[in-house]
Amino acid sequence: MTTTSTTTQQGGVRVRIQRFGTFLSGMVMPNIAAFIAWGLITALFIPTGWLGSESPVEGWRWADSYILGGGTGPDGTEFPGLVGPIITYLLPILIAFTGGRIVHGHRGGVVGAVAAMGVIVGANGTIMFLGAMIAGPLAALILKLVEKPWQGKIKPGFEMLVDNFSAGFVAFFSALAAFFFLAPVMRFVTEVLGNAVGWLVQTGLLPLASIIVEPAKVLFLNNAINHGVFTPLGTQQVVDTGRSLLFLVEANPGPGAGLLLAIAVFGVGAARATAPGAFIIQFLGGIHEVYFPYVLAKPMLILGLIAGGATGVLTNVIFQSGLVAPASPGSIFAVLINTAPGSYLGVVLSVVLSAGVTFLVTALLLLASRKRDLEREAESGDSLAAAIARTELNKGKSSSALSGLAAGAGAATAPTAGAQASTAAAADQVAGVSTADKPIHNIVFACDAGMGSSAMGASVLRNKIKKAGIENVTVVNKAIANLDPAASDLVITQNQLTDRAKAQTPDAIHVSVDNFMNSPKYDEVVEMVRAQHEAK
Repeated sequence: MTTTSTTTQQGGVRVRIQRFGTFLSGMVMPNIAAFIAWGLITALFIPTGWLGSESPVEGWRWADSYILGGGTGPDGTEFPGLVGPIITYLLPILIAFTGGRIVHGHRGGVVGAVAAMGVIVGANGTIMFLGAMIAGPLAALILKLVEKPWQGKIKPGFEMLVDNFSAGFVAFFSALAAFFFLAPVMRFVTEVLGNAVGWLVQTGLLPLASIIVEPAKVLFLNNAINHGVFTPLGTQQVVDTGRSLLFLVEANPGPGAGLLLAIAVFGVGAARATAPGAFIIQFLGGIHEVYFPYVLAKPMLILGLIAGGATGVLTNVIFQSGLVAPASPGSIFAVLINTAPGSYLGVVLSVVLSAGVTFLVTALLLLASRKRDLEREAESGDSLAAAIARTELNKGKSSSALSGLAAGAGAATAPTAGAQASTAAAADQVAGVSTADKPIHNIVFACDAGMGSSAMGASVLRNKIKKAGIENVTVVNKAIANLDPAASDLVITQNQLTDRAKAQTPDAIHVSVDNFMNSPKYDEVVEMVRAQHEAK
């Protein structure tokens, strides 16, 4: 009883951290394009940039005074530039608007943006990403609570009047509260965090962060650290120095690449067969979660990731190299595009050396246990499929980027009775999928963010439906918060998210699964839809 209680409690803590991290990433990720745009402007026009005042390209040196700000026109008007206003106002406001929109729709986003202006101006020049992450959702939540008593009770014709004025008043008071109370607190917190990171860099201890970051990645607990700390502090460092190595602490594709290459050479069974394809997805596509199941199947491999991650961070510390914007997704292409001028040697070496160290450590671990791995595979089949299912469970949402990986694992090894039992244990538990009275025309893969992995999951099922010759059925992916009851006939979610999806679309057919990679329930859905269409 004690063991069960402790496990449940730990799982609850993990889920809460995941949800918090997902919420943070939900505010930041949709706005990554704006970060990249700002990073490119900065890389070009800061004094040491490609076209800055210290650039060897003389014909373009004039541009930095206009883009950075401080230049004057023929009439003596001073140009504010692009770099400062974007980082000070636009990016925090975008984050606050997105956070407010998540909480209470478009009007919540508007109120959140106004509240963010209060904390931005009150911070007096301090980059207020953390303040915007708090002010935006909090103001939207206040609006949601304020409007709750009269929801559905307003007389027809007065809805717009009440909605606009309630939002306006909440925005007004939220902006004042953010200006006078939240801004000083967030300015202090930002300064403390910045000093802490600076101390880690100066003392050479920052590589030790990999001891926390690498295991956190495998358990999908890294978003709170990455988007809550590294992104805002890294952006502040770019303003001060033109680059930041914090953008590569978590996003460096080197450790994952080294792990997969080592498995491709020294691994066994399905893991060895599927690792080359996973390497392409991870290193070039930037979807790091494809290597997580390999670590879950053999947990000691996390030592290779930690060693490689620390090596990459240490390399950037030594060379004082970094990026100008977050590398998202963590593809080598995104890393190179966002590399700061003068940092290419350090950044490239950080990727290569981290991959090399992870490869060596992982190879030693695999060779040391190769005999046991071969015996285990012969007795009970390869454990990769079960590890993929555990990866889905850890993430708490669909991870269909690995659907091809699971299919490859199934094709690489003929399942023994033991393997079939293991797969069955991790298989999906769904009731009522074989029959349905409601016509199915719109199938939705729903997850927290509605991006990346869920899109690939929708693609897997879409291909199955196409091969079955079924027409007039759409398969899309959405965030759970954006589910439309009118356009959601059947909703597929990971089992931990099904209740939330049902609350959004109570009249839809819901399929709750554990394993999104190569689920047998996909075939049941296809057969159910086919039977409906043939019955017409």
